[in-house]
Amino acid sequence: MVAAFGISLTIKAAVGVSSFNSMNVAISELTKIEVGTITTLVNLLFLIACFFIEKNKKIPEYLFMIVSLVCFGSVINLFLYHLLFKVQVGSYFLSIIVFIVGTIIAGYGTGRSLYYGILKFPIEKCCILLVEKYNKSFSYYRYGVDILSILISLSISLVFKLPIYIREGTILSFILLTFVINKTKNNESIIVKKLWVTNGEKM
Repeated sequence: MVAAFGISLTIKAAVGVSSFNSMNVAISELTKIEVGTITTLVNLLFLIACFFIEKNKKIPEYLFMIVSLVCFGSVINLFLYHLLFKVQVGSYFLSIIVFIVGTIIAGYGTGRSLYYGILKFPIEKCCILLVEKYNKSFSYYRYGVDILSILISLSISLVFKLPIYIREGTILSFILLTFVINKTKNNESIIVKKLWVTNGEKM
């Protein structure tokens, strides 16, 4: 829900969307299928890729991820088309702020889910599997997904004469999102550490 809320904020900001979501929004605009549903379907493709890459597969884990992806897409649709439907961002400056906040929230939610191992996102799981197999960095593969998403989004927009969703927000997200995911995936957050130290001192 945290990640889905962050994604919804970036779309509502209307200054472009993240690399991956630019592809999903473009496909959504072309097919008239809701963005959350497209997000689920594309993530399922990455999940299939994970299934073929991973050697020691745990079927219950994959079944849980399928259910989680359906819920994830549904929550995006809930925020975007219902709870935030009437929300309008009044100024360009505020739109940039909303986008940055949404990107950080989305990245934090994704990264912490990876850290605790409660819910694995297919794209990040796929990148981690590729890291283990080919010994390159997580950022290398995650940025690769971003670049591919941008190319697909631009192709759809240009071929079918749709709005171009690659804007300044995309550049901000390209720089910020993977960085936040990578940091929160590998380390305890600063806030959690401070609370832990404070509580420890009190005890």
